[in-house]
Amino acid sequence: MNNQAARIIFACALLLSPALVVAQSNKSDKPPVKQPLAHTYSIVARDPETGQLGVAVQSHWYSVGAIVPWAEAGVGAVATQSFVEPAYGPLGLALMRAGKSAPEALKSLLASDAQADVRQVAMIDAQGRVAAHTGEHCIIAAGHHTGANYSAQANLMLKDTVWGAMAKAFENAKGDLADRLMAALEAAEGEGGDIRGKQSAAIIVVSGKPSGKPWADRLFDLRVEDHHAPVAELKRLVKLQRAYTRMNTGDELFSKNDIAGAVREYSAAEALVPDNIEMVFWHAVTLVNASKIEEALPLFKRVFSEDRNWATLVPRLPKSKMLPDDQKIIERILSVAPAGKW
Repeated sequence: MNNQAARIIFACALLLSPALVVAQSNKSDKPPVKQPLAHTYSIVARDPETGQLGVAVQSHWYSVGAIVPWAEAGVGAVATQSFVEPAYGPLGLALMRAGKSAPEALKSLLASDAQADVRQVAMIDAQGRVAAHTGEHCIIAAGHHTGANYSAQANLMLKDTVWGAMAKAFENAKGDLADRLMAALEAAEGEGGDIRGKQSAAIIVVSGKPSGKPWADRLFDLRVEDHHAPVAELKRLVKLQRAYTRMNTGDELFSKNDIAGAVREYSAAEALVPDNIEMVFWHAVTLVNASKIEEALPLFKRVFSEDRNWATLVPRLPKSKMLPDDQKIIERILSVAPAGKW
């Protein structure tokens, strides 16, 4: 281990988890110290075409997304679970950022963890190198399956076929990395999933190369904290995220006066989530700015019929240059609103 990597482990471990600086010789047969439980199933993966890195997870435990999944653009992804030691996340990323491969990073951390026998951890680096560990005292059924650019792992499962089903689903799934990660979670549910049931889920997907803007590198960062069907809800949120990504692109194009491009993006967002009236509203606004008022009016009418406040908003938009400063146009838009004073 080089000096930089050693300093990273020591400094981060002191801040985050004294357990990880306990020598291996201190291991004993005593029960694990009280730590957050994340008996769960998860997958870490890399898309070889885009370089995107991601983690998806589900557990019968509240807010699993706060402790299990970790990912950084251009660096790697980590899932830390079972008798979870969250420090494996930031420490693993720090080591990979310093140049260690995923197998090297995981080996280093396990070697200094007095309770490695109850940990389940998987890591993947930006080159697609994978490492996974299932401690011998993780609750049955527990195991992992590693493949090209991914690792699927699970513990406290109803069946020992869960991680194999996840691997098969990931390998055979179509779409981008988020789609494939979700396919793995759905396959785990199909095999019976967590023996205790369902509660929370999360997904993180980051871009292949860091942009210098970490917030922009996170393509998906979604959590379902407490839900009767967390995987299904997470899938819904992934779809919603895609729609809002198109909306954000539309906003950017609108600000650059690329009205045609903005219309295209808003239309695509609306098609993904047709029952979201805000998306319909901004689509209509953009059509007006493209001098397509007649096309916009049915959209405005639909929005106004659901919530009169959108009609109240319309006269305020010209000052922000979101609609033409033309009273006749504003009156034409408001003519399709339900009777009332705006």
